[in-house]
Amino acid sequence: MRKDDPDPEPSLRADPPFRRILIANRGEIAIRVLRTCRDLGMQAVTVFSDIDAGAPWVREADAAVRLGPAPAAQSYLRGDAIVRAALDTGAEAIHPGYGFLSERAAFAAAVASAGLVFVGPPADAIAALGDKLAARRTASAAGVPVVPGSMEPLPADAPSDVDQVVRLADEIGFPLLVKAAAGGGGRGMRRVEDRPELVAALAAGAAEAASAFGDGRVYLERELRPARHIEVQLLGDATGEVVAIGERDCSIQRRHQKLVEEAPAPGLGPDERRTLFELAVKAATAAGLRNAATAEFLRDADGRFWFLEVNARLQVEHGVTELVTGLDLVREQFLLAAGRRLSPEVHAAARAAVRPVRHAIEVRLSAEDPARAFVPVPGTIGHWRMPSGPGVRVDTAIAAGDRVPPDYDPLIAKVMADGEDRQRAIARLARGLAEIEVSGIQTTLPFHLALVRDGHFLGAELSTDFVAEHWDGPVRQAAARADAVVAAARHAAAGRSRSRAPGRWTVSVRKDAADSSAWKDAALAESTDRWPEPPPP
Repeated sequence: MRKDDPDPEPSLRADPPFRRILIANRGEIAIRVLRTCRDLGMQAVTVFSDIDAGAPWVREADAAVRLGPAPAAQSYLRGDAIVRAALDTGAEAIHPGYGFLSERAAFAAAVASAGLVFVGPPADAIAALGDKLAARRTASAAGVPVVPGSMEPLPADAPSDVDQVVRLADEIGFPLLVKAAAGGGGRGMRRVEDRPELVAALAAGAAEAASAFGDGRVYLERELRPARHIEVQLLGDATGEVVAIGERDCSIQRRHQKLVEEAPAPGLGPDERRTLFELAVKAATAAGLRNAATAEFLRDADGRFWFLEVNARLQVEHGVTELVTGLDLVREQFLLAAGRRLSPEVHAAARAAVRPVRHAIEVRLSAEDPARAFVPVPGTIGHWRMPSGPGVRVDTAIAAGDRVPPDYDPLIAKVMADGEDRQRAIARLARGLAEIEVSGIQTTLPFHLALVRDGHFLGAELSTDFVAEHWDGPVRQAAARADAVVAAARHAAAGRSRSRAPGRWTVSVRKDAADSSAWKDAALAESTDRWPEPPPP
């Protein structure tokens, strides 16, 4: 901050929660946490793998420490190296961001054992909430309805227990899901239509869970369809007070991973929100929550809420709640980690949460091909332009020329828009998406461009089946692909003809179109090359 800049947090800068923070993450969340450190007058130490050595969160930090080679197991998952880096650089606390070590109880315990502060829930709360079976039992004991399913881990390869598992599955009801007890993001999850698929699904789910999380325990859960995925943002302090400051709808997903999030959840009234918030606070309080967490629920076709899990960390989509409430959730995390009570701003947000007066939507722009089941497509960014203007926020750590590596999550930017209501937020989001210019790699932009024109989305007809019904379905997919290519052509080429390379590709367009540049035509060519011809209707 320059000396002539206004001080955004004068009282806190005079008495910051910590003097120096280590940020144990990478990408946009590392930048996001670093910015709040700057606002609060705290020094920031970052960590990096070899492939991230020149990244912006490394350049902008007060100090940076190398962890190791690119693979996460040799870098960002090395809790011992991260704790040592914090001690060596004089950091007082570690912020884990999301993913990686953020929900590892053993890491939180190691941080505390080293005399450092873990910026997140305590290790015992993470253990209680990170284990989905333990969380289901805790929520159920607190009187919170949980999605019907098993409460104990199931054998995956014991023939003598097959009959018992089949009987339990019959009681739960088909179709159902095999889910990992110690993980998320769809890893270890298998959908089971009927009895013959059950044993194989258990074995496969357990094997994937063991590989991904080092824990092969799995359980059964009824599949609720149609349903909406709605989560509640929670904050708790050291006195045991927990409040809900709003909810988000995260129903639009692929492979059980979120694509779009919005706050508040469309269509909920004040009474429904009160009920939802009470359930979330009950579950979190029973587990001893402190700091920030998110309680996740399914809302069935009859409007009933069913507890799924608690994510004991900051969520990727926290930004939409910030836009609606005006809070800086990372700031609140630091204050809570320093032992302070819930702030007056948090209490005000909690009181206002049942009747929100703004709406915000986020789309996750990822290096994935939405025409091929959202498969990751790492590569090097060519041209890069993100949107701006009223009501638009972009969180990213990417620039032109950067490589999106295959070693980490393919998320490259979070594009958010807010407004006085959902209609205004969608209009601003559509405008922002139309301003995006990316070449060199395929991204999920075509899906998002199609989404903001989709009548079902505009009408808030949301469910966890949305992508399958309105994008993956053969008829809709053909139309969506065609629409997306047209949209890509419209915003990438701006209506002008040019050749990407002599003799390779040319497009004819109107002569009176707005001016364009060579990279735009190259981007149009590349996007067209990547998108397959729509299948015949």
